[in-house]
Amino acid sequence: MAPAEAQEVQVLGHRFCNPVGLAAGFDKHGEAMDGLYKMGFGFVEVGTVTPEPQEGNPRPRVFRLVEDEAVINRYGFNSHGHAAVERRLRARQDTQLRLTRGGMPLGINLGKNKSSADAAADYVAGVQTLGPLADYLVVNVSSPNTPGLRDLQGKAELQDLLAKVLAARDALPCTQKPAVLVKIAPDLSTQDKQDIASVVCEGTLLMRVPRGCWPGMGGHAPHAAAPPQLGVDGLIVSNTTVSRPSSLQSRQRSEPGGLSGKPLRELSTQTIRDMYSLTRGQVPIIGVGGVSSGQDALEKIRAGASLVQMYTALVYHGPPVVQAVKQELEELLREQGFRNVMEAVGADHRC
Repeated sequence: MAPAEAQEVQVLGHRFCNPVGLAAGFDKHGEAMDGLYKMGFGFVEVGTVTPEPQEGNPRPRVFRLVEDEAVINRYGFNSHGHAAVERRLRARQDTQLRLTRGGMPLGINLGKNKSSADAAADYVAGVQTLGPLADYLVVNVSSPNTPGLRDLQGKAELQDLLAKVLAARDALPCTQKPAVLVKIAPDLSTQDKQDIASVVCEGTLLMRVPRGCWPGMGGHAPHAAAPPQLGVDGLIVSNTTVSRPSSLQSRQRSEPGGLSGKPLRELSTQTIRDMYSLTRGQVPIIGVGGVSSGQDALEKIRAGASLVQMYTALVYHGPPVVQAVKQELEELLREQGFRNVMEAVGADHRC
């Protein structure tokens, strides 16, 4: 198989020319997508976008932990708001349609305003305003920097929120409706993970059939009982962590906020492994957290991710890291006997 074909992934109802994407938080306001695609990303996720513009938390609010190749941020969903981002995306809609057809889809990450009393209404507004411009939408309920946000990962709260979000998505007037993914935290108890898995696999939510192919199964369902119809189209695993590993060296390590980069890698990969297992490989996963090499990417893919994202690696290694990760991933796939990325998805669970 040609190198380009080996990196292709068919998932979430779209073709991704390569599995390495840019995580949300880098292009929060939808200002740099075209340049980011030219860096070699297979997909770009903008946001988090809130309904109304908001400043976020006071500065300083981002800290480099250079010795640890990590970052702590407490941005607090600084956003230009739905209207501004919608205008920017609308102005380049034809360009994005061409990119998507070429295997470079666009994701939009949705959040709530800090002062909002109705979180579900904020996410529904995001679906209605930005959904027609997205190939996939992300319900971000896992940032540690918005008070009360992570409470939305609770079973009852998540069920209620997703029922409303999915109803709004299904009511969109566009022909190609966006996939809906939920972005979760790495700081979850075993019970939390089980609850989230039960919600995203719940057939009674809206009785929807999953999009795209069964990840890593060559288009075929896993060997199990008849698969449940999925409530959502995928998971993003994971957001930043509020934990502080004892290995951290930087003086900045005690700053409040979410930790990303190398110290998050193993925790996020284990969370991917857990969620893939709990959902029986039936829910596509985008893996994010500490990816700075092809080896890091493949670890997440073998653990169950169909796609991966990076962000903090750009801080320490610059734009060339994108091509380096893709090239090393391609070499490792070949060395380990995989013909393509999709064959490697969830491979650790089949050993």
